[in-house]
Formats: sequence, C-alpha cells, structure tokens
Amino acid sequence: MDAISRLLKPRSVAVVGASADGNKTAGRPVAYLRKHGFAGDVYPVNPRVGSIDGLPCYPNIASLPSVPDVGIVLLGAERACSAVHELAQLGTAAAIVLASGYTETGAAGAQRQAQLIEAAGSMRILGPNTIGLVNLTDHIVLSASGALEMERFLAGSIGVVSQSGGILGSLLSRVAPRGIGLSKLISTSNEADLELADFVDYLADDEATKVIALYIESVRNPEKFRAAALKAAGAGKPVVAFKIGRSEAGARAAVSHTGALAGADRMYDALFKQVGVIRAQTFGDLLDIPAALATGRMLRGNRVAILTSTGGAGTLVSDSLGVSGFDTPAPDADTAARLRALQTGDHAALDRNPIDVTLAGLQPDLLRGAIRALLASPSYDALTIIVGSSSLAMPELMAGAILDCLPESDKPVIAYVSPHAPEVVALLTQRGVPAFPDAESCTVALAGMLQSARWRAPARSAPAAPVDVAGLPAGSLDEAQAKQLFARFGVPSVGEAMVATPADAEQAARAFGGHVVLKILSGEITHKSDVGGVAVGLAPEQVGARLTAMKAEVQTRTGIVPLGFLVQEMVLGGTELILGMYRDPLGTAILLGMGGITAELFRDTTMRLLPSAGGLGREEAVEMVRELKAWPLLDGFRGRPKADVDALVSAIVAFSQMTAQLGDRLVEAEINPLFVLPASQGVRAADGVVVLAGAS
Repeated sequence: MDAISRLLKPRSVAVVGASADGNKTAGRPVAYLRKHGFAGDVYPVNPRVGSIDGLPCYPNIASLPSVPDVGIVLLGAERACSAVHELAQLGTAAAIVLASGYTETGAAGAQRQAQLIEAAGSMRILGPNTIGLVNLTDHIVLSASGALEMERFLAGSIGVVSQSGGILGSLLSRVAPRGIGLSKLISTSNEADLELADFVDYLADDEATKVIALYIESVRNPEKFRAAALKAAGAGKPVVAFKIGRSEAGARAAVSHTGALAGADRMYDALFKQVGVIRAQTFGDLLDIPAALATGRMLRGNRVAILTSTGGAGTLVSDSLGVSGFDTPAPDADTAARLRALQTGDHAALDRNPIDVTLAGLQPDLLRGAIRALLASPSYDALTIIVGSSSLAMPELMAGAILDCLPESDKPVIAYVSPHAPEVVALLTQRGVPAFPDAESCTVALAGMLQSARWRAPARSAPAAPVDVAGLPAGSLDEAQAKQLFARFGVPSVGEAMVATPADAEQAARAFGGHVVLKILSGEITHKSDVGGVAVGLAPEQVGARLTAMKAEVQTRTGIVPLGFLVQEMVLGGTELILGMYRDPLGTAILLGMGGITAELFRDTTMRLLPSAGGLGREEAVEMVRELKAWPLLDGFRGRPKADVDALVSAIVAFSQMTAQLGDRLVEAEINPLFVLPASQGVRAADGVVVLAGAS
C-alpha cells in the first residue's frame, strides 16, 4: 500500500502525547479508536502514564514495539517537530499533526511549518492544524473531534474532504439525523503536504465511495486538482464542492474591463465547470446534492413528475422547479389513463402536474400503482414524491411502497417530506430514496444530478503552430499596436488610419467614405471614452475640428497631450462583444461577454481556463458563445440577421492561442468591442488593450 492508503487504512496507530483523561482533547483519539471498533494495534505514547484505557503506554517513540503505519501527534507546535522526525526515522507512513501555530499565524508560523516538513522527510503529513480523519467504511477514527462522541455513524458512499477541521464535525453531526451515510471524512487544514487533490485522487479509486464532497477554502495546486477531478469524473464519481470566500472586496485594479468582470470566484466557477465539479451554492447543498447523486441514478432530462397527496406542498415543489428551468408537464394520455384506473371518484387530480392522489398516503397499493405509471411514462425523466402528514402514522408503509417500485426504473426518485418529520426523512434516505425537508432542496438535488449527467470532458484541439512575436515592446501598447498583435494570430480589426493632424484626419475619413470614428492613440490612456477620447459617427468634414477639440479636452482632463489619433471606419449591423484574458493563482482564463461601454453594467460573461498547454478548442468556444444570455442576439433573435458565429469561435480560439503562446509575458489583453457581423461577414476588433511584461 502507498502512504495515503496506509493513512486511511492503518494496521497500527501511535498516539503521541495521549492523555489518560478522556475528557481532554489528547485523551480522545485512543478512546475513539477503541469505541468505534478499530481492529489494529494502538500505541499510546506518554512518559508519565503506565497505561491508557487498558493499553500499555510507551514512554517515547523509540520504545514502540513495532513501526506504526500512522502517528497521531497531539503535542504543541514546538514539540511536534521532534515527534514527526522520530516517526519518520522509524519508517512511519504518515503523521497527523493536530497542533496549530503554523502558517495560519504568520511568518513565524510559516517557518515552523517549513521545519515540520523538513523533519518529516519522505513521510507524509496530514495537517498541521487538522482535526484528523474518519474512515467510516472500515471503522477507523483518527481524530480528536468532539463530534465523535456519537455512539454510531451511518456508513455510506459519500466521501468528504474539508480544508476546515470544524466543518468535519459539523457535517458528521448533520448527516446522521438525515440518514445520509458517509465513507470517509478527511480534514486537510494547512495542507503542508497532503492536500485536497491527493484525497480526491484517492477517493476516485476507493470502492466504498460513489460521490466526493469538498469544502474548499482555496485550491493550492490547480493542475493537480484538475487532474484529480477529471480522474474522479472518469471513474463515474461526481464531485460536489462548496467554495467559501465568494464575496470579494472588489476586483483587482486593472486597466481592462476584463479585470473587473472576472475575479477569483468566477475563476473557480470556470475551473469547476471544466473538470465536472458541481458547485454547491450553500452549505446545505453540500449534503443535498451528494445525497441524491449517491443513488447512482441518471437524470437524462429536465421533465419532472410530482406525485402528491397534498396540493399546497406540490405547488411549492412545482414553483421551485419551474424557477430553475425544470419542466413539469401534464401526464400524456396513456399515463393519465393508467392513473385514472387507480382511483375512482372525484378525489384525484390526475390530468395535471402535480398529480394529486389524495388517498395515496393511506393506500400503499394506490401509491405503488401511481409510482409505476409515472416511472414508466415517456413524459418524465424523474419523479418527486410529496410525503404528507397522512404518512406520519405509518412511515414504513409509505417507504415500503416507494421502494417496491425502484427496481422497475433507473429514473431518479426523490421525496419532499412536507411536515417536519426528521425521522421520515432519515428513513427514506437510508432506504435509497433521497428525502428533503425543503422544497427548494429537491430542486437543488435534481439540478446537481442533471449537471452531472450532462457534463462532458472538454475536447482538446491539436496545438497551433507558433506565431512570430518578435519585436514586441514591453509595457502598455497603444490601440493600433494591440490590434496588430491580434491580427498576427488571426483576429482581424476594423479599417483604420493613424493620423496626427486635422488635415490628415479629414483626408483619411474621406478615403473611408461615409461616417467614421475618431479616437486618441495612447498607451497611457486605456479607457478613452471616460476622458473624451472617442467620437463616433463623424462626417469627413467634421473630423478635423473634432480632433482639435478632442486634443484639448483630453489634455484638460488627464494632463496628457495626445500626439496621435486613429480614424476608423464605422461598423454597422454587428453585435458588440468583449473578449479578454484574466490571470490569477488558479491559472489563465479567457472571458467572453457582451461588450461595449456597458460591459461592466450588464456583466453577461462566461469564462474558460486554459489547459496546461495550448489554447481552447473550438468545442469549448462554441459552448462559451451559447452560454451568454445574449446568445439569441447572435442566433437571429426576432428577425435579426444571424451572426457569423463560426468567425467568432475562430476569434476566441485564436485569442486563446495568443494568450497561451505569450504566457506570463502577457499581463493583460482585451478586445472591446469585438464586432460580430452577420453570417459570412466575419468579426472585427474595434478596440484593444495589451499590456506586456519585458521579455525574459
């Protein structure tokens, strides 16, 4: 076994700094190992005590009778380093360091953590500042969390990895009343060595785990995380992540609109989307979505049948589903006929959805018949059953009726328990029917299942041939230079001429014929519109005078005297988009959105992170375009000419290849607006920003 396998499934555990007092934190690990049925050897280490809980206590690590697979280090930060070194010298596979006082405390703590890693050598470290881990599958508790005082835990198929120790206990205390079973719980905390991605990788191979739930503060190694998440997806194990820190004090200072439109949280959205991770929007979702996914049932579409015996609760679920884009169609004719045959009289509303079978809670045969009819119906992809108050007296009867029908279909079946009845929620969930106490949770669960079913790994294109980028200057390029760079990679720009005098400007405007755009040309001033540096729709005879006025206005507002100007052809009949790049510790992303001066106002954008090498593929670029709320404008909305989407896709791919080739030398880059012209007419870059670092 490798070190991580030995950490999760040790045959022997040394508890260094163990206390004989079970009420103390240091007394808990030995007690918990014994209480929850660990079958291996436990070696308490404490020089002041002869025995703990009937086990012989060893005065030091050197006196242990054999090399432990795992050492739980309960000593303070100052002494933990020596213990870790001694365990490593013995050949221990991994140490769990609970002490705080490391990187979370500042520079001195960071130095202490570096010393800890040095002391460990090749031995793996979980923590420090961790609460440990729990392997419920194999009854192995390597933790000091007070949540483990519970008498028993429900083992299941959801593996949890948390960067917060406290959240581990919080989840443990919440899953039991819900009937949700877990396989492994791991607190990585400071991640001095072992990190989130290591355990995602491990759980992807773990036979007991079907779903992986993550509580994330930050992803420290994006490429490693990407590889682990894709491995889990390839193994058919959905990953659900709750990422804290969503609010940002503000986007980083940037010269481009892209910097304001992107931001760290949007980068996580992009990363998760590309590797198949389902993002939990609330802490509660981190339980609800995995509970549904753990059934292994596949949601193939968005049509949901709602079976209820209480109208109000059915409406709650129907409204919630509708708001989130699910469809709740009425039963088709054959299904309605099957339902009508089940119940006589005027007590049922069987020709609409929710399907209201009033006596279902008291007549299991009626419930079975309705469930079978809805699961067999070609009109529905999933079934939500409303468990009303009538079921409280005989919950086993209701659960049994539902369970009898499950083998007849692989469609998802979930339940909304309308009255406050935690015991019914737990009973159904334990029996394989995810049950929820809130109508909105049903929607969240189904949305997670649908996202999981629809995800496909991005197709990668062959690497593009490198483009000659010799001679590029460092610093902020002016607009003309920026667009020349874009053109090198295959993104064409509008027709334009560089001018310096009113006479030159008027001559250029007449050459274009018709109305033109006049702009200042400056590498120092990026947001030209904000300082009066752009004039649109000028006739040739107006251009000279407008240049003179513009020069004076810009000087007054900025103190900078523009020395150059651009005269550009007017682009008519196109859709304005923004295409930019954004870089942060997670990687480099390409952003696409509605452009022009309202880009930051509407914030209709989508993002994709670049792969480790090369740019985006055409398939990803197409997905980006279709994700925009403005997509209908490109697709012929209300009689508009269809846009040249193929040319737009080519521009996205080309821009991403430029970003990939220039690498860290490209500090910022943006085209805004990028005009997308009608079909077969291409795209045009009408403005551009590029900031380059010096060549290394």
